[in-house]
Amino acid sequence: MDVEWVFKAAAPGPDDMTLINAMAMRELGADEVYTFALRLCDNEIDRDFERFDDQALDELAGLFLGAPGIFDHCWSARGQTARLYHTEVVTEQGQLTSDGRPYRWLKGWAYMMRTEDNADLIAEIDGGIKREVSVGCAVERVTCSICGQDLHDCFHEKGEMYNGQICHGVLCGAKDAYEWSFVAVPAQRQAGVVKNKRYGGPDPHEPGEEPPPSDDGKALQRAKALLELEKIRYGGNQNGTNQ
Repeated sequence: MDVEWVFKAAAPGPDDMTLINAMAMRELGADEVYTFALRLCDNEIDRDFERFDDQALDELAGLFLGAPGIFDHCWSARGQTARLYHTEVVTEQGQLTSDGRPYRWLKGWAYMMRTEDNADLIAEIDGGIKREVSVGCAVERVTCSICGQDLHDCFHEKGEMYNGQICHGVLCGAKDAYEWSFVAVPAQRQAGVVKNKRYGGPDPHEPGEEPPPSDDGKALQRAKALLELEKIRYGGNQNGTNQ
């Protein structure tokens, strides 16, 4: 499923309001806020052939607490519309990732004010229009899934097959969590992650510059690897699970 997910909204209970009011500048009533849960990110291999390791997911749970919700990773105060008041890492019993690991994901609960300005967004969330989200965060390092070395120091390349395994970058050591955003197409199939300077690496090219020429052969190999991932995800892997 190529989605990410804002779950069905629910009326905030007393426990929710306790957590929300710990962040508010004044005591808020349940009728003043709109709450919803969302899948922030997971440990599945994404479209960019990267994934979070389990420790990074656990670390992000704490770092994302209180993080603002914005749009399209545009860092503007005018775009701040919601805030995370609770996070939790969920392990899906019996469900495996495409490469056979237990599937885990970071769940967040967010609140926003029921104001006239937010009425349209609330309607779009309730109507299933605003569903996809992506996170902006930083990690300490990216290691190679094949050899375990720093991805920039080994000869393996993301998206290529080695002895039947798809090479991908493993995101380790969460350092910071900036924000989460409503987006159109997240990088992660189940949640979405933004990758550029937020992970500590350079942008592929500066704004206004032409991107570097692509290697058609490597692009074809990566396209085939993506297709193989999709076959595993939707056709079931050798352990008999479907994603």
